This record gives sequence, structure tokens and C-alpha cells, in this order.
Amino acid sequence: MSAKPRVAALQMATGPNVNANLLEVERLIRDAAEAGAGLVVLPENFAFMGRQDQDTLSILEAEGDGPLQRFLAEAAARFGVWLVGGTIPLRSATPDRLRAACLVYNDQGVRVARYDKMHLFDVNLPGADERYEESATIEAGNDPVVVDSPFGRLGIIVCYDLRFPELVRHMADSGVEVLAVPAAFTALTGKAHWETLVRARAIENLVYVVAAAQGGYHLSGRETHGHSMIVDPWGAILAQVPRGTGCICSPVDRGFQDSVRRTFPALEHRRLKCK
Repeated sequence: MSAKPRVAALQMATGPNVNANLLEVERLIRDAAEAGAGLVVLPENFAFMGRQDQDTLSILEAEGDGPLQRFLAEAAARFGVWLVGGTIPLRSATPDRLRAACLVYNDQGVRVARYDKMHLFDVNLPGADERYEESATIEAGNDPVVVDSPFGRLGIIVCYDLRFPELVRHMADSGVEVLAVPAAFTALTGKAHWETLVRARAIENLVYVVAAAQGGYHLSGRETHGHSMIVDPWGAILAQVPRGTGCICSPVDRGFQDSVRRTFPALEHRRLKCK
């Protein structure tokens, strides 16, 4: 592994045709691999966004087996990349709800981690006729995930999780160095908060953030913000794609990160710890 391995974030405007979405994902993963990326992060709901949230139940998969899980494993192995697989719907203990699961595969296609989205987007957007109720179809996860990788200690959060700094600070206690953020921020909330939140999580925890978003118009009528970005531990945006489909790639400079953490040891100055 290079001293400065490259990481990538993919951006899409996913629709309800799974096969078409997967063809687009495969093309983008290939682009990222050809650009030298060893870690590729997919956006939330990369494989399917239906007209209604309940439509996602139609592609529900059992833990450990299913076409989306096979696609991710095969893509990771074929292109020789670590793949953070956005989210896919896995069966939950409740029949009419699912787990929004982010699966991580190594470059051999072996699954090395699973994170289930913990914070569910149940909101009325201020000043807009938009309401979201993820808890109607999604069962929340319970456990943070940080896994060893060739790119450093890799943490996973999903979309609305980004608004809960205590989750990432908890990961800091587990030594997180790179944070992957599959997301699908709305156009309204993204314009107001996306960049601020992504950069804040990087700055607070002195981590690289690889944030892969949905970006564009969807057949459901929903509009997502896009602006996928890769941010360094000082909060600088290293790469960004505004709207539509695209791939961004940037090196992760672990020497720079170690230097920042050594000369600006904010993590060591903490007075309170997450329980």
C-alpha cells in the first residue's frame, strides 16, 4: 500500500431501476479504480430509490445473501478496492421494516464490517412542504462501527448520523482516522448544512472524511443536494463534485494527519468522554 493511498467518493442520482443503477455504479467504481483509488465509498441508497419509501421493501435481502450483496462483493474483488457499499435494505426482526445496512468489503471481496444506520430522518423541513419518516420503514441500528483498513481506522456513518457529533466522538475513542459517509441529503438541508457538517466532523476529530452523496432529481419528486466531497483533518476540501453523477478521488496523507494530531493535539485535551 502506498504511503499516500487514494480514496474515492461516488455520486449518483439513483432511480427505481436496480439494473440500470448497478450498471452506473459499476462504471463509477471502474473510474475510481483507474484513478488509483484503493477505497471507494458509494452513496446511500445507491441501488434503488423508489417513488415511495415503502417501495424499498420490494428488494429486501436476507443477511449474507442476495443480489446486491453479491454485486458489492464481486465489484470489490474485480476492481481490487475496499468498497463501502452505501446502504442496502436487509431484513430486520420486524416484518414490515428493514435495516439500512452499510456493508464494507475488502479488496478480495470479503465482507469485513456491517453498520446499520442509527439515526432516522423523521422531520418536517422548515419552510417547505416536505416531511420524512424513515422510522416507518427502517429499524434503527444500535452499534457504531470502526474497522482496521489499509487506509487507517475506518469509521462508518450514514446521512442523518452526520448531525450527531457524539457518534463520531465515540469513534474517536476507538481511534478512527478515516470517516466514510454515504448520504442522500435533501436539496434544502444540504444547501444549509451539508458542507458545514462534513467539515466540522473532520475538524473536530482530526480525520479524513469521504462523503458520498446522492445529487440530483429523482423520479419520486425528491431533489438531493449532491456536493460529494473529500475533506482532510484540517477541514480543507480536497475534492468535490457539485451535482449529477461523478467520481472524485484524493490521496490520504497519513503523515500530514499524524503531524496535525501531534502539533494540534485537541483530541488529547478533551475533558469529557463519551460513555
